[in-house]
Order: sequence, then C-alpha cells, then structure tokens
Amino acid sequence: MRPTTGSDPGGFPVLSRRQFIVRSGKRGAGVVLLGGGLPAILAACGGDDETQATTTQPSPTTAAAPSPEATTDAETAGDAIVGDVVEFALESDEWAGAFGFVTLRLHRGLFDGSDVYFIRTDASDPDYAGENGLVAVPKLAELAGSDVVGRLYLPEDDANEQPPILSTEPGQDDYSPAWQVHQLRWTGDPQPLESVADVEASVADGVLEVDDSGVVVNFPVVKWSSGELPVDDEQTEYLGPGQLLEPPDTDGMTATFKLHECFPASWYIVVDTDLQPMADGMQVAHSPALAGATDAGATGRTNVFMNGIEGSGPMGFQPSIFDTQAGDPEWSPYWDHMTYAWADDAEVRVLTTEDELHAARDAGELEEFPGTPDTGGEVFVVNCPVPVIADNTFEA
Repeated sequence: MRPTTGSDPGGFPVLSRRQFIVRSGKRGAGVVLLGGGLPAILAACGGDDETQATTTQPSPTTAAAPSPEATTDAETAGDAIVGDVVEFALESDEWAGAFGFVTLRLHRGLFDGSDVYFIRTDASDPDYAGENGLVAVPKLAELAGSDVVGRLYLPEDDANEQPPILSTEPGQDDYSPAWQVHQLRWTGDPQPLESVADVEASVADGVLEVDDSGVVVNFPVVKWSSGELPVDDEQTEYLGPGQLLEPPDTDGMTATFKLHECFPASWYIVVDTDLQPMADGMQVAHSPALAGATDAGATGRTNVFMNGIEGSGPMGFQPSIFDTQAGDPEWSPYWDHMTYAWADDAEVRVLTTEDELHAARDAGELEEFPGTPDTGGEVFVVNCPVPVIADNTFEA
C-alpha cells in the first residue's frame, strides 16, 4: 500500500493548519444518550448495539494510577482513571467527528481578583494523587522549583470557602498548566484572599503561613479572566474550531472535551501547548513556560503520522503512538511532539507501539521530523492528559 498524503507533488508538505485536522467521518453508533444529549459511558469498548451503557461519578478520593492489565481484555470496559471524570464515551453517533467525549469537574480559583476555572488530572506524588483522584506522574517532580511551574495556593478546608489562588493564567508570559502546591494555614483570623499579593501581605502581617508541599500538579486552566478554551460547534474534525464540545459550565462546574484515541490503549484530551503558532492552529491555550519541561526531563513522547492510513489521528491518519501508558512510572501528560511520514515505496500499515515505529524508521520506511516539518527541528510540548484508558478501537 502506498501512503496517502496531502502533500504537493514536490515532496513532503509544508503543513498548513488544515493538515492538523482529521478528515475522517463518523465512527460507530450504539451509544446510549443521556437526557442532556451527551452519550453515556460505554460499558464495552466495542460499543455494539446490545451493550448496556451506564454513567459513573468516580469519587475524587479514588486512587488514580491505572493498571496496564486493566485494558488487555477486549471485553473490558473503558476505565476513568481521573476522579473528576463525570462521564465519558469512546465514540458517538451524535456528531460526524471520529472522537468521543469526556466531562470533567471544574474547579474555581482566583488570579489577581478574577475568577479562573481549571481541571485536575495529574500529580507528581503518588500519595497526593491517590488522595485526590489524580494520575500519579513521578516525572512531574522534576519541575519542582523550576520556572516551568506556577504557584497554586490551597486554603485550609475551613478557611471560609476561600478559593485557591493561582500565580498566573493563560495570556501571561509565565503561564504553565504545571503548578507547585502550597498549603495555606491561618495563624490569625482568616480573611478573603484574591491574589498572590494578598497572600504575601497576610504572611508579612504574621496571620498566615505558607507550606510548600513540593508536589507538582497538572491543572490546566479552561476559563480565565480574558477568555476560555474555544468550542467546536462543527464537531466533524479532530481539531476544528476547538477542543471543547460546549462552553465551560460554571454553574454546573463541568467542562466537556473531545476524547481522542492514542496507542497504547489511551484516550486523551488536548488543552495547551508551549509554541504559539501551534496553540493558534490547535485552538488551545498557549503555555509558554511549559517549554522548559523537556530539558527538565518531565516529558514523554507522542508520535504523529502525517500520511499513510487515513484515520482519527491529529493529521488525519492513524492514531498517534505514545511511548507508554498513563499510570506507568515513565508516563507524562506533557508530550514532546514528533511527526512521521511514510516513504513512497514503504509498505504502509498500522503501527501500534513505539518499538514498531522506531524499527520502521530505522529501516528507512518512515522519515522523522522533530516537532513538524514546519518547525525546522524544534520540538514543542503538548499537554494531553489521559482521563480514560480503554482498548484501542481503530482499524484500518
């Protein structure tokens, strides 16, 4: 089989924004719809007509680290591995796009007196992750004390319902979805805090103490003082106009994302990236500070196909291949983006592991582009948390 590609006759394409968009159509049906119009959780990965679908609301105290064996059986249902998952489906007949959905709880914070809303997915410390229903990502510990992390100030439970305080937000030069957790403890009468300046003033007055936990979390901001993640009202393509399927619900405190398939057995969302042109093309938040995550050793790797077998991947071809699965000690939601193109004379086929991909590369069947051909060898970092693990369903 010769590769299918959107390139011009002169060779490898110069990637346009359009080439980051999936062109495949509707996937399978058999999804039970809830009263609100969104599909319920699939009770089996195949999603056949006789499958009974259910909803689930995992406790936020549920341990989040998954077992790789949890998805080896073809009859095993997908598992939400983030405690804030309200519901999800791997596919839907409600839209033409080759993606499912996942609804996550929102959390309110404050940045310089303005409301910000974020989701919670990952943490560096396994105990903290288990207590808060997050995926344990030991690699994130490498970011502690670095310029990559912002500061997240968490109040005591009884501190008059004080929202967390964030040190930055999208639109700021130092924004990153990675935060170092600081615990606030009042030694005097609690008072409202709206900013880092208020925290520092209360500390100076001797009425507030701040304990640096050393824990680094991945809490991407979905809505901020000057904007929010855009909504895809077309629902036909991987990227399209946005990664949300509806506006953030700040009354019900939920956000509903497209849910994408990746090998091995990973279903992920896309929230931000460190490279501005890619953030614009992907319609996600720009996180400039995240650029330092690679040198800090806090990233994994995603391998994206720019030609070959058409499918549900970011560029319209087979799903991407990640270097390991969420829950593995080497996993990270921060992905160094690599792009691959099949040679004209290659035997194009579906690859499902990084070992297979590297073997094809080393045999001259695939050409490797750090980042994309457009970035000239510059790798960029994409924040793609994995809230669900389930058997892969893609077939050529």
